[in-house]
Amino acid sequence: MTTARQSKNLYLQVLVAVVAGVLLGHFAPDLAKDAKPLGDGFVKLVRMLIAPIIFLTVVVGIGKLSDSASVGRIGLKAIVYFEVLTTFALIIGLTVGNVVQPGAGVNADPTKLDTHAVASYIASPHISAVDFILNIIPDTIVGAFAKGDILPVLFFAVLFGIALAQLGDRGKSLVHVLDEASHAFFRVVGLVMKVAPLGAFGAMAFVIGAYGIKTLFSLAWLMGAFYITCAVFILVVLEIVMRIMGLRLWPLLRYLSTEFFIVLGTSSSEAALPTLMQKLENLGCGKSLTGLVVPLGYAFNLDGTSIYFTMAIAFISQALNIPLSWGDWAFILVILLLTSKGAAAITGGGFITLAATLATLNGKIPVAAIVLVFAIDRFMSEARAITNLFGNSVATIFVAWWEGTLDIDRCRAVLAGRDVPELVDPA
Repeated sequence: MTTARQSKNLYLQVLVAVVAGVLLGHFAPDLAKDAKPLGDGFVKLVRMLIAPIIFLTVVVGIGKLSDSASVGRIGLKAIVYFEVLTTFALIIGLTVGNVVQPGAGVNADPTKLDTHAVASYIASPHISAVDFILNIIPDTIVGAFAKGDILPVLFFAVLFGIALAQLGDRGKSLVHVLDEASHAFFRVVGLVMKVAPLGAFGAMAFVIGAYGIKTLFSLAWLMGAFYITCAVFILVVLEIVMRIMGLRLWPLLRYLSTEFFIVLGTSSSEAALPTLMQKLENLGCGKSLTGLVVPLGYAFNLDGTSIYFTMAIAFISQALNIPLSWGDWAFILVILLLTSKGAAAITGGGFITLAATLATLNGKIPVAAIVLVFAIDRFMSEARAITNLFGNSVATIFVAWWEGTLDIDRCRAVLAGRDVPELVDPA
């Protein structure tokens, strides 16, 4: 199968590029720092396509539906799933952080924290739940696309798709035009993916060159515990979800290997979003469902980020020798269940959310203490992004299965690497 062969070649190219970036960053850090524009350029190329692809996918998918009420039902099921899995992620991070105690023995002095590097995060106002909901509604339609924010584009796309579906035969001609346009945009994605190895190389080279591998060892205990926890979440929790559907996780991980290395190299789960949507649709999840659940997941289903929040707070409290009671942790979990949903809405949202959560503890832990995890945050972002990638992939398959629209036979065939016929859109 030509597509499968191309995907395997890209996977190998990105893998080699990531390794080469690490080597260059370690042995020639000054030169490696100059490679940063390669990574930034690739991520910008992908983000340039995200808004129109989400819009076209959702509008075409909903426009072809005869039952527009299913849109709300799918969205509700997705939100329920996200909340359940996010809660599991928070509890797992909390448990590991308190059992392993990665911050024990650090004995940091809270009066001597150098907060210069994190001053902007501490000063940034945290986005409230009300503001987050209002920000989903764009000021203008053009503004939603210009800013590239996923949720405002998704919001307008759902409304436009429902409107086209209600037009019946009069809307079919426009749906057909938009469908053809979506194929053209995915062809552009194919062209952009040809430079993915270059982007992964530049991003990884810069990170290693700028921060150095030695940074990994200074807080290796926290990093190791975090990476292992993310791996356990993927291999155990997500495996259980897949088993519920009668599927296995490992074939899915292998199927998404290219996306894995793109995310590893760029530390951005958004970099893999367009091809991820294509692959999930090819699994038999359905165009409209994939178009709804994947963008929602990128805002609401941040499993890796949730694990990071609780483990980072545990590390900070242990490093400062400030014990937190189970009542404190229960309060933190409730706060994070609400505030973590805004982490993807703004640049640096993860750090701002972490600072805002510490601020709710009434001074028990100084907000400036986030500087203790700032040095390795860039390295931990790979694990967060990868966990979010696989979490949203499983979420989409599960919601399709829950909705009763998953083509399970096709899903098993694709994951087994067998040739399957091309998808044919319904008329």
